[in-house]
Amino acid sequence: MPTPTKPQSGLFRSTEPSHAQSGSGFIQAHCDGGARGNPGPAGFGVYIQDEDGTVLAELSEFIGVKSNNVAEYSGLLASLEWALENGHTRLRVVSDSELMVKQIKGQYKVASPDLRPLYEEAKRRIARLEGFRIEHALRAKNKHADRLANLAMDRGMGRAPAAVAPSRTQESRLPGERMAAPAKAKEAATPARAVPYPNAEKMLRGFVKGGVVHILGGDLPEGVFVKVIRE
Repeated sequence: MPTPTKPQSGLFRSTEPSHAQSGSGFIQAHCDGGARGNPGPAGFGVYIQDEDGTVLAELSEFIGVKSNNVAEYSGLLASLEWALENGHTRLRVVSDSELMVKQIKGQYKVASPDLRPLYEEAKRRIARLEGFRIEHALRAKNKHADRLANLAMDRGMGRAPAAVAPSRTQESRLPGERMAAPAKAKEAATPARAVPYPNAEKMLRGFVKGGVVHILGGDLPEGVFVKVIRE
């Protein structure tokens, strides 16, 4: 369980919403990150809009084998990097990661050695902004970022056709660190493994005699590859 702590003063006091910040040139970034396996193939998605709801950018990147929380922080870092590089000094972040949101607000400590450098880098980038807010939302209200994160994971796993890749992508990295690049087109186009016959995934039993595998209770067509598990 995360360790609660008292809200920090200084840098992260600006993360609390205030009436003075409302309607004052803030852009909004919906962030999401995920991993299939935790850790597993991971990616993040960021959906950025201006005050009028106009879409400014869609960021989506596969980051290799990481945890869910590392992917969530990668999405936050990408949104901060995009805002800074494009001259936006006021940023409101929406995330469905309660852990990350409360850590950034100073309500939870950051004990994980994997998350600590990401947290510190987020602090440095937030300090360069004039205004910053972050808030938690349920996944249903973060659907665009969730879609982009899943596209990133699909690409990294070779499941997504190139035609559905987002038109705008952005890399996010720590100083001196290069995150894994999206899967190459050749890898993304790799078809799913063909099943040579309807019962290909069925486990059959047998025995080995004279170096030959003898199948009990059935036959296999020629050319079929089998995996032998010793009992």
